[in-house]
Parts: sequence; structure tokens; C-alpha cells
Amino acid sequence: MCRNIKPLFNFDPPATDEEIHDAALQFVRKLSGTTRPSKRNEAAFEKAVSSIAKCAQDLLNSLETSQPPRDREEVAAKARARSAARFA
Repeated sequence: MCRNIKPLFNFDPPATDEEIHDAALQFVRKLSGTTRPSKRNEAAFEKAVSSIAKCAQDLLNSLETSQPPRDREEVAAKARARSAARFA
């Protein structure tokens, strides 16, 4: 759906509240078709971000896996290598 939303599950250290909020913000921006709501829609926009962030946190807390947690630095290095190969 949105390239800027990254997987947040099964990382060591776990996803922060800020990362979850940022993912929720990207999701709401994509759905609404705007990066900045008008003053009239600002409250609804923020309510949606807050609600989705809470749901995302609940989801991440309830998921289970038998796989060991992934290393953030390792995943980031792989992403940088893919990006370098793609845009080189």
C-alpha cells in the first residue's frame, strides 16, 4: 500500500511508540489523500491517527512468533543495499 510504512513486528528492540505513530500517520495520510488536513478536518485527522496507532500497538502486542527477533541494523543494511542496487 504505502512504501513508507515498514514492518514493525518481531524486532529487537521492539517498535517504539513514535514508530507506531508515524506508521499510523502515513496510513491516515494515504487514506485521506492529504499530508496536512484543513483546520476543519484537523481534529478528525488526529483522532484517526490516534485510534489507528492504538490498534496497531494492540496488534503488535498480541502477535506471537517462534522466530527469533530480527536485528534492526541488519534489516536496515539490507534495505540500503537494495536501494543502492535499485537506484545505481
